[in-house]
Parts: sequence; structure tokens; C-alpha cells
Amino acid sequence: MMPIDLGERLAVAYNWYLAAHIIFVIFWMAGLFMLPRYLVYHQEALAAGRVDEAAEWIVREGKIRAIILTPAMIFVWLLGLALATIGQHWAEAWLHGKLLFVLGLTGYHGWAVGYAKKLAAGKPTLTGKQLRMLNEVPAILVTLIVILVVVKPF
Repeated sequence: MMPIDLGERLAVAYNWYLAAHIIFVIFWMAGLFMLPRYLVYHQEALAAGRVDEAAEWIVREGKIRAIILTPAMIFVWLLGLALATIGQHWAEAWLHGKLLFVLGLTGYHGWAVGYAKKLAAGKPTLTGKQLRMLNEVPAILVTLIVILVVVKPF
């Protein structure tokens, strides 16, 4: 039996890393779609004076951050950087655009976590309408990312 050379090993690793990357992107996006909706419900409970319900949202928000959002984001970044390196994509313009939008998603993630902490402290700074509008940010960014990765327009 012939030994597998390094190029073949990297090709196999690339496919496994890509599969894992896509899986963790799905997890991260699910969390980024859920947490902002939780924030809306949490804020509405606060505004209505439903203290017990607001406390339940604090627990839910903490769990989604700890179990889904943050671990998924970390794996997305690690696997994505590995893919860019193994696939030698660093010089490709589409990757630069993708990274810009992924940085935007990461910033949005940070904002949502920060806003959850504000709500937990009872200090909302946005209206319900503003929160609902901000819920659309991940959908827009992930749409642009998928287009860059699949179509590679530049």
C-alpha cells in the first residue's frame, strides 16, 4: 500500500475542515437569529413590568450564548482560518470581502451579547422597533458572505 503524500492529506483535511466550518456556521447563524429575538421578548417583558419573565429571558440568553453562540463563533473562525491557509486563499479578493462581513457578524455578536447584559441590568437603550430592525443584520451579512463564497464575483 502506497503512503498518502502531504498534498493528499491536506486535500482530505480540507474537506473535513470545510464540512465542520459549514456546520458551525449553521449553529452560529441559528444563535444569531435567536438571540436578538430573545432580546425583543426580554425588553417587552421589562417594559410591561413582568419581572419574573424578564429573569427567565436572562437565563435563556446566557444559555444560548454559552452553549451555542460563542463556541460556534470560535470554531467558525478557527476552521475558516485553517481553510484559508490550507486552500491558499489569502490572496483571493472574495476572501477579503468575506472576512470583512464575518468581522461584521462578529461585531454584531458582540453587540447582541452587550445588549443582553444591558437588559439584564434593566437598562434598555433601544426601542422594540429598533431591536426588530437590527434582527435583520445577520441575514443580510450571511447573504453577502454566501454570495462571495459561492459566486466569487471578484
